[in-house]
This record gives sequence, C-alpha cells and structure tokens, in this order.
Amino acid sequence: MHARMNHPVMVVPDAMKALQALGELTKNSLPEKLLELVHLRASQINGCSVCVDMHPKLAKKAGETDERLFAVAAWRDTPYFTESERAALALTEALTRICDRADPVPDKVWSEADRHFDEAELAALVLAIANINVWNRLNVAVRQPAGVWKA
Repeated sequence: MHARMNHPVMVVPDAMKALQALGELTKNSLPEKLLELVHLRASQINGCSVCVDMHPKLAKKAGETDERLFAVAAWRDTPYFTESERAALALTEALTRICDRADPVPDKVWSEADRHFDEAELAALVLAIANINVWNRLNVAVRQPAGVWKA
C-alpha cells in the first residue's frame, strides 16, 4: 500500500508541531491509558488503520492490558472499564459521530462525563477527541498505510 500523497503534516510547515503540541497539552490533564483508549475508540469508528495499529501499541507501553484493548469496540458490554472510562468512551463516540443524530452530544452523555471529570480534565478530553479525529481524517484522506509510523 502507498499513500496518495505525502502526509499533509509533512507538507504544510509547522502542521505536525501544532497537532503534536495539542496532543501534549491533553497529556498534562488526563491519564495516558485513558487517552489511548479514547484514541483507539475514535480511530475504530473512523476506520483509521494507522491509528488502530498505533494506539494499542502506545497503550501497551503505558501499561494497558490486551484484555481491555480487545474489548474497546464493545466497551458497553464488558466489565473491564471504570465508570469514568465509560463516560470518556461515550463522549468519544458522540463527538466522533456528530452527524449520526439530531443531538450530537446528548445531555446524558455530557452530564456523565461532567460527573467524572473536572472542567480542566473535561476540556482536555474534548480537545483530545477532536485532535484524534483530525489525525484520523488526515490519515484516511491520504490512505496513510498502517505501520509506516512506528509507535
């Protein structure tokens, strides 16, 4: 497989630095394992092979288990996730699938996230979800092959 073009973050000056800087900001407010679960779930929804390949590897380096990683796509039906992780995953799905319903982020989803995260954490979570969605869309657009970027 070959990408359609050079990756946009490699073509547009400072694009890589900007997206990586945003990612670094979210790491200051949220646990790395939670961020990797969020990144993986959004990437599964968006069909981003690069990120579905990379984020489990990063999660494993952060101490995540195979059992939980294998269950991310079915998180509602497994006992492996905490209430706060479930709230983050639900918010991830809502913010990733904004066109799937009239109320993209239902009050129930937002309220549950708000119950588990303070304002700074919730802001970081929303930014992390938005950022992974940007990466997913860039990778999918250019058909970036999985495995090119090493975790």
